Amino acid sequence: MNFHEVRFPANLSFGSVGGPVRRTEVVTLANGFEERNTPWAHSRRRYDAGLGMRSLDDIETLIAFYEARQGQMFGFRWKDWSDFKTSKATEEVSFDDQVIATGDGHTTRFQLSKTYRSGEYTYQRPITKPVLGSVRIGIEQDELKETVDYTLDLTTGEVVFVHPPTEQLQIVAGFEFDVPVRFDTDGIQTSVASFQAGDVPNVPVVEVRV
Repeated sequence: MNFHEVRFPANLSFGSVGGPVRRTEVVTLANGFEERNTPWAHSRRRYDAGLGMRSLDDIETLIAFYEARQGQMFGFRWKDWSDFKTSKATEEVSFDDQVIATGDGHTTRFQLSKTYRSGEYTYQRPITKPVLGSVRIGIEQDELKETVDYTLDLTTGEVVFVHPPTEQLQIVAGFEFDVPVRFDTDGIQTSVASFQAGDVPNVPVVEVRV
């Protein structure tokens, strides 16, 4: 896939606006009841990078980044400041933040994930772009060591254990992560006069499947 393993400047994404988007098909029946269905198993995030611009230097950085990605051609990493780690926003990442799977005694390859909970309902989101140096893995109460007990693919978010985890044991993880995205426009229109007057450019960014 056309993807560059480079992160959009985090100081510029800090002021952006965006979040998860779902696609739901709603059909209203003759009796007033509804039938709802979704073709998407996972949400797709959208952002506006233009709102993070605070100076003309920021605009210059944005244009350079956009040109290096050839517009929509190449994807890149994006830090979503409202949701970028497995722990609570005010806490540090711990190796047992999330249960990502349960061992079966045979499988050695597992996908990193983050689980969202509301009451008795949950949603498990696959994480494909963990941040270098932030990932911690464990089995039950024991934290493991990377390269000794497992290897990690930072481009896919897959963890491969040296030995398959024992059956029924929980595999836990904690990490920071980026969102794989691309620009969702073939052009960026900027004006120095408009920017100085408080008008920021519209720079849509959309999540991509990897």
